[in-house]
Amino acid sequence: MTDQNQTTETDWWKGAVIYQIYPRSFLDTTGNGVGDLCGITEKMDYIASLGVDAVWISPFVKSPMLDFGYDVSDYLAVDPLFGGLEDFRELLDAAHERGLKVIMDQVFSHTSDQHPWFLESRERRDNPKSDWYVWADGKPDGTPPNNWLSVFGGSSWQWEPRRGQYYLHNFLRQMPDLNYHCAEVQEAILDASRFWLDLGVDGFRLDVCTFYAHDLELRDNPPNPHVPRGEAFRFNPYSKQIHQYDIVRPETVKFLERLRALCDGYDNRALLGELNESDAVRVHREYTAIRRLQLAYGYWLLGAHEITPSLLREVAADLGHADDSGWPCWALDNHDFARAVTRLGAEPNPDLVTVILAALATMRGAMCLYQGSELGLPEAEVPYDRLSDPYGREFWPAYKGRDGARTPMPWKVEAEHAGFSAVEPWLPVTPAHRDLAVDGQDALPGSTLNRMRRFLGWRRDIAPIRRGGMEFVDTSAEVLAFRRALDGETVTCAFNFSEHEVVLDMPEAETGPAMEGHGFGAARHGDKVYLPGYGAFFACENAP
Repeated sequence: MTDQNQTTETDWWKGAVIYQIYPRSFLDTTGNGVGDLCGITEKMDYIASLGVDAVWISPFVKSPMLDFGYDVSDYLAVDPLFGGLEDFRELLDAAHERGLKVIMDQVFSHTSDQHPWFLESRERRDNPKSDWYVWADGKPDGTPPNNWLSVFGGSSWQWEPRRGQYYLHNFLRQMPDLNYHCAEVQEAILDASRFWLDLGVDGFRLDVCTFYAHDLELRDNPPNPHVPRGEAFRFNPYSKQIHQYDIVRPETVKFLERLRALCDGYDNRALLGELNESDAVRVHREYTAIRRLQLAYGYWLLGAHEITPSLLREVAADLGHADDSGWPCWALDNHDFARAVTRLGAEPNPDLVTVILAALATMRGAMCLYQGSELGLPEAEVPYDRLSDPYGREFWPAYKGRDGARTPMPWKVEAEHAGFSAVEPWLPVTPAHRDLAVDGQDALPGSTLNRMRRFLGWRRDIAPIRRGGMEFVDTSAEVLAFRRALDGETVTCAFNFSEHEVVLDMPEAETGPAMEGHGFGAARHGDKVYLPGYGAFFACENAP
């Protein structure tokens, strides 16, 4: 049953639990109120104790920090705010010594307007980097080249008087888009990737990787006649277009094949892509096809305010879970969305979120676990005068931004600033988070932290759960049930998403004996399984 070599196999990413760290908010060791790479290294034993397989570190390369690292000014340098290159080497060593992989966040769709490439490109139309970014003349009346919109509001075109042209920016105007129709740009990005692969990173998380290429004809996007109700961007006109020409262009996957080929030249490296939500099923299948991304995640669950067994079944069926299907990476929380405990109305009892996370960690695919989710943290309330997120400041008060999911990690109940920093942090620590700090939960056997540790440690060594096929089992509406099978061994999994006990017909003759050690209460009497509220049941047949 055990899978002792999961961290050395070429497909280690299958079934991996990936712990996402937002470095600004993990641990400050320098006393400037901002987390750093040394803080991650200092807490590597804690990360390993969670039973995860890898860490994904949000951007830490050099940046003006207008969007907190997602505006890169040097792909080959660590930003001094987080430390230096030697600090990152020590982090890599500390992770690898504990059997953990390190996935680096790479922002390849755009740079900062302070990047030397852009500073050169904007000067005139005939310099060596003149076409490294997306430049276009305005219309005869001086207006932008087309109707494309920025995710962060308004037109995605910004006038540059030096060239007398507009440049494309899908996000902040200070984040110009690279031109992937330029061969030299692709080579430069591959060179940057090679630098970090040579250093020893185990893979890349590719930020907004559907945004890489654009339509060369600059055709207008058509209107979206079906803007969903309650859609996350309802306050933003971006959702009123079908993004047919500005993103998800066919040239993007051709570049991803080149990036995959580069990674395949190294041992055991993986690519995790962030996909946009438009036409999500088709895009996921296309981007996770052979020789492209090993893993990808979309926004199916990240923006959801209700998650039911039927929703998870539908998404898994749409994405495909046959042997030749691409592998999803399930994500319930991250730095861009409100925390699930609040979003799903589970603040009085985070057990609902705990059982959903357990289900996602058991389904076919990998899973991202965002820092603080193992503590059951709710969304933080950040007052307007403390908001740092440019997205939130642009759309406040209709949208409060992403800071509520980015506040500092609470380490100690009694310490100043919850043990995150010796000084006032860049974002405030909310009292509700202090009460859920790591040291307080460490001492409670039944805490959310210790339940997550126990479960993730238990499932880590079960080969069918990590790499097996998946087949859903029909049961009651409140329960998600499926089988994972590999090499003649089948594990049956059942999760109760309701607060009430559910009784299931699951004879031992059909499922094999019940499994123990996972920490979720369930009892079998005869052919019946009594599944408590927010409980889970596991059984295994034909175990060696």
